[in-house]
Amino acid sequence: MRKLLVIALVGLAAQLVDGSLGMAYGLTSSTLLLMVGVAPAAASASVHLAEIGTTLAAGAAHWRFGNVDWRVVFRIAIPGAVGAFAGATFLSALSTETAAPWMAAILFTLGAYLLIRFSRPLRRSPAAGRLRGRFLGPLGLVAGFVDATGGGGWGPVATPALLVSGRMEPRKVIGSVDTSEFLVAAAASLGFLIGLGTEGFLLPIVLALLIGGLIAAPIAAWLVRIVPAQLLGAAVGGVIVLTNARVLMRSADLGGSLPVLVYLLLAAGWIAALVLAVRLVLRARRQRALVDAALTEVPATDPDPAGSVALPTEEPTTPVGALSGADR
Repeated sequence: MRKLLVIALVGLAAQLVDGSLGMAYGLTSSTLLLMVGVAPAAASASVHLAEIGTTLAAGAAHWRFGNVDWRVVFRIAIPGAVGAFAGATFLSALSTETAAPWMAAILFTLGAYLLIRFSRPLRRSPAAGRLRGRFLGPLGLVAGFVDATGGGGWGPVATPALLVSGRMEPRKVIGSVDTSEFLVAAAASLGFLIGLGTEGFLLPIVLALLIGGLIAAPIAAWLVRIVPAQLLGAAVGGVIVLTNARVLMRSADLGGSLPVLVYLLLAAGWIAALVLAVRLVLRARRQRALVDAALTEVPATDPDPAGSVALPTEEPTTPVGALSGADR
């Protein structure tokens, strides 16, 4: 019973992180199950079955708070489901050990790019256009396959790729990725059912993860709407860098004090990026305060005969990058 309670708390924490950062539910939950001796296929199967419920709740909550771009959801979810089904079906015959360092290197690079990008003012280019299906389709296919074969990975692959594109607000990236994961989790569960049978699902663990995730889903959707975009981007970048640095150092078999030094340097860079992001958020709030004061200030002129007063006719603008996720 105590073990199931701990798993439920892990499911709650994992969904809280996943719903607010767009990743880490599967990675966190699968890691715990593997640590207690669950077979990789059974761990991934149980996590994905629980994700059917948690992603449904998360998607509904994100939709309620306006964090979902349905066009992106449909164009990434269907290829993602295909990739997840294929990955789940062939998990027992596939080895991801060789591909893991290469994938970690790609994600590490994307995470470092995010740290740099979100530590500076975010400026949208009107000519950037919308994300196209020829980009979303392959992305969903790869992310779904990695997610099923690795016990998690939909968020770590899809979220940074969409953020790096610069064509979506961070909160809508996270909401759309979380919402589309419902179809991915369902397809992966079907693949595991065909490949492993019903004995591949550990129902007590599934229920514990599901309960914790359902409790956290609406809270996470609310957090992603009120947390500024700068902080979200910097936080996501730091998580990606530190997580994948661990995989890269293990694959390189680094020993001694070198890994500790690398972690300290990466952590210092993450903290610096967060400090810069906070400064940008505070500066943006000061700018909005000045704009609001200018709009509400009454000019020191006599009112016209009708009793009305002259108001400013042009509204000062603020750079897009200075706005928080809730303001844009």
